[in-house]
Amino acid sequence: MPSVIRIVLADDHPIVRQGLRQMIEADSTLKVVGEAGDGKTALALIEQHRPQVGVIDIDMPGGDGFAVARALQKKRPPVELVFLTMHSEAEIFQEAMDLGIKGYVLKDSAVTDIVSSIKSVAAGKAYLSPALSDHVLQRRGAVEKSGETHPGLSDLTPMERRVLKLIAADMSTKEIGAKLFISPRTVDAHRGNICAKLKIHGTLALVRFALTHKGNL
Repeated sequence: MPSVIRIVLADDHPIVRQGLRQMIEADSTLKVVGEAGDGKTALALIEQHRPQVGVIDIDMPGGDGFAVARALQKKRPPVELVFLTMHSEAEIFQEAMDLGIKGYVLKDSAVTDIVSSIKSVAAGKAYLSPALSDHVLQRRGAVEKSGETHPGLSDLTPMERRVLKLIAADMSTKEIGAKLFISPRTVDAHRGNICAKLKIHGTLALVRFALTHKGNL
């Protein structure tokens, strides 16, 4: 991870952007290199500045957060995104996961979550606001209580199960590799195999699955 993480910040409310920027840049390892009030400008700034992270409001004119994410899927090098939103509905969260969004922060908790979310996604980890994490863990408890299991779990190899369990423990690819004495590339290969067998897409979706089914691994 670079010594200073460069960020493009996009929200259609100037006052919100100002507050977020102040919170972000209070940390000397974070620097906002561009601000946008709409999706089109956000894409242009990301293309211009090549930041490590984009903090993007889902609801914006000129291309919402989902439109920005889809456009960036074709870009290299990739830009990790943190979605900033008022939405906690499962359908919207699922759509973000399907796009491979690593960070999902509720605006109500941005004061405490924004810096941690940026650092997490820059390091290759997923980040969910605690309110969403609580929801996932509640779902996990319900699954364990009911004895419900995902049919794809039986298709996983013992190593894939170990990788999935460490994903649930919020370990990065590098940390998992060190723990299991395998290379990061091999960890990524296991991640890909797990996603294919379980028919899930994106890092957040994988983390959510791992948390939900941790008791069955």
